[in-house]
Amino acid sequence: MIVEQIWTGNAYRNFNYLIVCPETGDALAVDPLDHEKCLAKAKEKGWTITQILNTHEHGDHIGGNADVVSATGAKIIAHKNAAAKIPDMARGLDAGDVIKIGNTVELESLDTPGHTMSHVCLISRTDQPALFCGDTLFNAGAGNCHNGGHPNELYHTFSTQLSKLSDNTLIYPGHDYIAGNLGFTLDREPDNARAKALLDDVQDQDTDHALVSTLGLEKEINTFFRLQNPTVIARLQEKFTDMPENPDAKTVFVKLRQLRNDW
Repeated sequence: MIVEQIWTGNAYRNFNYLIVCPETGDALAVDPLDHEKCLAKAKEKGWTITQILNTHEHGDHIGGNADVVSATGAKIIAHKNAAAKIPDMARGLDAGDVIKIGNTVELESLDTPGHTMSHVCLISRTDQPALFCGDTLFNAGAGNCHNGGHPNELYHTFSTQLSKLSDNTLIYPGHDYIAGNLGFTLDREPDNARAKALLDDVQDQDTDHALVSTLGLEKEINTFFRLQNPTVIARLQEKFTDMPENPDAKTVFVKLRQLRNDW
């Protein structure tokens, strides 16, 4: 499996992806907002975009669909409940459905509500697993729930699905928010030495060659995975006087998401 991460350079800091079968050159374009860059990269490499995967229905993820379809005839795939919101969708995905690319690549669909209620992530069926997570999981952060989602659902996605993946899973998010998210981690957990060191490394990173984290690293530097950390809990209790003495993980997650909204 070949993964080409494409930095859009736009105000939303989107990442687009081409996932390619090395044997056939068939490619799946993930959220190809910058259709020009996606099409140009495929042409440069001799790849053929045959499918488009939208992780969810927001405009900064589906905005390039029509141009890619016009240029390639690719079929659009997304969550089964997103058909009314994504024009010309050809296939609706349920949890466990498999997307095949060429002869060698298989990706499994995860039903991951929270950012929206019609969000999918893809996990590769490869020796080195990779997660294409749209706006559900970011480097050092979690998606917001402002436009059709809910933090309770996002917590459930994190706790029952994402946290269960292997620690060596590569993380490919829909946006580059790593510096800001690490700042939030350090605001909540100032003694997190790993986050502090990483922030120094990525503060001015080349976004055309951005860090690709792993789930194991996220568990060290992403406060939304660190729900039992005593510092995280204590600082939340200072901020929210209604928090219990021994809050459960869901309460901590939801309060963190609330705080991140305005941070």
